[in-house]
Order: sequence, then structure tokens, then C-alpha cells
Amino acid sequence: MEKKIKAGLIQQSNVSAVEDNIKNIAKNIESCAQQGARLVVLQELHNSLYFCQTEDVNMFNLAEAIPGPSTDFYSDLAVTHHIVLVISLFEKRAPGLYHNTAVVFDQDGSIAGKYRKMHIPEAARLMTLKGAEILIYPTAIGWESSDTDGEKSRQLNAWIIS
Repeated sequence: MEKKIKAGLIQQSNVSAVEDNIKNIAKNIESCAQQGARLVVLQELHNSLYFCQTEDVNMFNLAEAIPGPSTDFYSDLAVTHHIVLVISLFEKRAPGLYHNTAVVFDQDGSIAGKYRKMHIPEAARLMTLKGAEILIYPTAIGWESSDTDGEKSRQLNAWIIS
């Protein structure tokens, strides 16, 4: 049995005023829902101008807790429009610990899941803070074709349990 779902993908031009961006996002989400979208996915870090090309400590004031005001707002939109909604926020998980986090809301507004984007430099920092003196990485493009399944599993588990 074939199952289809209509998705809405929102990519908008943002301005420096976060409130204006959020108002436009809400209108765009409503438009997608009115056109039958049951899944709506927003662009990366959609509440503000995209600032991730360089590290600028002045932008860290945009970070917020999850859950928090933005997740409350987007949760309400998911409920109002009976959609599954995927958003992306700059999360402040703890003092000095920040993530580019995707959050998925179910139609009832609950957080169905979240994914914290991780880059190798961030992982390296966390490992060195825990006392690591030597860091070994899997290749950026995957495992060597000659690696056994056991070796691939060991490399993967090293990242999971670290």
C-alpha cells in the first residue's frame, strides 16, 4: 500500500529582527498547512540571520534552552495547524556548551525528537576536556573498504561511548 504525505519546506530571507523572522515563519507555516502540508520543515537556524560562517561570540546571545520560549511557540504552531514540524535552533545546553539543534514536534505539540549537530572540532574539545591527550578519527568519507565489520563497529562505538 502506497502512503503519501505532503511536505512543506520553508526557506525564507531573514532580517536582523528575530521577531520579524518569527512572524514570517508563522505565516509561511500557516500557508503550507492551508495547502495540505502535514510535515513542515524550516531552514537551518531560522529565527535569525544565518551566522555560522565564522565564530562570533556576540552571536551566542541568540542561543536558548530547549525547551524554552521558541520550542513553546513552535509547539503551539504544530498543534494549531495539525502538522509535524521540524525546526532548527541555536541551543545553549549548558554554560559554554552550544549546539545547532533540530527539534521535531508531533501534531500534539510534543517534542518527538531532537538532533544536536556535531562537528569534529566540537567532539575534540569535549574529549580533551575529559582528559584525552590523543584523538583518532574515522575518515570523513567513511571506513576503509578493507575494514572488517568488527573494525567498523569498534570505530562507531568509540564515538558513542565517549
